[in-house]
Amino acid sequence: MSQTDPRQPAAGSLDGSAAPCIPADDTTGARDADFLGIGLGGTNMLGMLWTVAMGKRAVGVDIRSCPSLGVHWNIREELYHHLGVIDRMMLERYGEEGVPKRGDGRLLSLAEALYHPGWPAGPVAADDLLTGFLASMNADARIAGLVLHTEFIDDRWKDGKPNRVVSVLDPPVPPTQPDETRLEISTLDTLNGPSVLQARAADVLILLRRYLEAIEEMDLAVECPEPRVRLFTSHRVLVDGGFTEQPDGRTAVTIEQIRELDFGGKFRRVRAPGTEPVELGVPEVFSIAQGFDSADARALGFTQHDVQVDHQDGRGPVVAQADYLAGLIDVLVDGRLRRRIASAFDAEGEEYWVRQIAVGHEDDPAVGWVLVQVPDFKTFDPIADGLVPADQEVNTPEYYAAYQHLLREFFLEEAGHILGISRDALRGVMTTYGPKLFSVLERTGEDALVRPNGVIAGDSFGNGHFMTSGGAITGMVGHARRVLHYWQDRDAGVEQAAAIRTLADGIKEDTEAWLEVSAQEFSQAAPINFGSERIELISKSAGKDPSLRAAAIDATRRHRHSLVPLDPSDWRRPVMFPGRRYAYPLPPLDTQHPAAREDAA
Repeated sequence: MSQTDPRQPAAGSLDGSAAPCIPADDTTGARDADFLGIGLGGTNMLGMLWTVAMGKRAVGVDIRSCPSLGVHWNIREELYHHLGVIDRMMLERYGEEGVPKRGDGRLLSLAEALYHPGWPAGPVAADDLLTGFLASMNADARIAGLVLHTEFIDDRWKDGKPNRVVSVLDPPVPPTQPDETRLEISTLDTLNGPSVLQARAADVLILLRRYLEAIEEMDLAVECPEPRVRLFTSHRVLVDGGFTEQPDGRTAVTIEQIRELDFGGKFRRVRAPGTEPVELGVPEVFSIAQGFDSADARALGFTQHDVQVDHQDGRGPVVAQADYLAGLIDVLVDGRLRRRIASAFDAEGEEYWVRQIAVGHEDDPAVGWVLVQVPDFKTFDPIADGLVPADQEVNTPEYYAAYQHLLREFFLEEAGHILGISRDALRGVMTTYGPKLFSVLERTGEDALVRPNGVIAGDSFGNGHFMTSGGAITGMVGHARRVLHYWQDRDAGVEQAAAIRTLADGIKEDTEAWLEVSAQEFSQAAPINFGSERIELISKSAGKDPSLRAAAIDATRRHRHSLVPLDPSDWRRPVMFPGRRYAYPLPPLDTQHPAAREDAA
């Protein structure tokens, strides 16, 4: 550390002495919390922050010691405004001495860390900012980049010929300071608005986690008998007997410390040797938000059903499902949100629509997330494509290698169409992650209230289409705000049973809003996170009826899944293709359809 380095440890500062110095068996103030978050994603961490800002105690439980979600989020500005309100409430209630500091001793503002109009973006990790490392180099920065370029490519055929319409829209106007009047913007209106910021999901989650860790550390340091925050990371609800019904109908929660290991190619979790279960007592409210497949939610009898969408193709409502390939390429997509929709034709000439998205980060050449939809009729079958003999066993290296080759070639071809870079050129560019095949399957529950003191929230309650970053926004902006409303109701004298009923109904309302705006991502052309007003402009410039729907089928998709099952844990298993970094600006968008350029050639 240089002599001019301003980083000086202070009470509640992120100086490296936070969570790691707290003994794992220290349960001070953990019992009978006001709010218990089971799963520390954005939904529950925002719920905990609203709880603390309202003067209550919050406990969080998660299997991972640190967030690791690597995808990039397109963020509506409401998140920034909500963080700003939390900053103000924390200062008013606890004063500067009761609010976390950054590693250089300055107050930690959640809104400012996410976005500050006077600070640059670029390749900034949350901990670089929070520890004061950047300030020590006189290089304050923000973790979120701006959406500077909003583009839509319509490559659907017209009158039997390839046709391209490119719409370049004015970038959304970023906020200059938190606006409390936007706190009560509905989730539906929020999702229908444009994405203004882009950030790595892990950095947003780390920002929230470090803030909570700092509160916990400062309260334990002064031996507060009831710390505002307690965190139990590398913990889970006890598999057998973790939820215990009390005589009054409420549920007590017991957790255990775990170790996670990669065993036999799969992640396994076992209780940490020498540890005993930890009883958390009966929280006033507990919220389970652990992602789209929650074992704890199922343990409480919670079930989901498939969501159906009517594609207006004569088949009636069908399950809302689509398959995508995702890859992280070292291409300077920059502060760009680019969407493409194109026609794909099966062997009989039936037209299907496929969607693609390219997401970057302002001034960061290592962030080029590209997601491409796989046509329903495409199977990636090595035998059908003649890459292996007809009698080749599926579980052989030869078969799997051919399958992976088909995936990568298809991904590079489609990525080239949206990036404007040839497939041959992209073969030489480093791919940090993927391409990975995964499926979007919309599911939702009927009632978020599963116990008199327990609700299901976030993706665990219901999930819509991921292309809008709607899950993150619905959870962090919608469901978390319902926790604030819960405590406001309680402070106003509302009985607990009525307040939690309102909380659960609000969670369902927010999720239904997400499902509503997600429906067009399965069957219509316009991308919803451009904003409803921009969708109208795109429809007019394309000259197509916005009510047109895409065709869809199910049978061959099931065949594709039978080849190599989809594994959600693959998101945590990067597979790198070495290569160069494409740090040039993207080429100008060609006005000709790719098929028309091929014909001309």
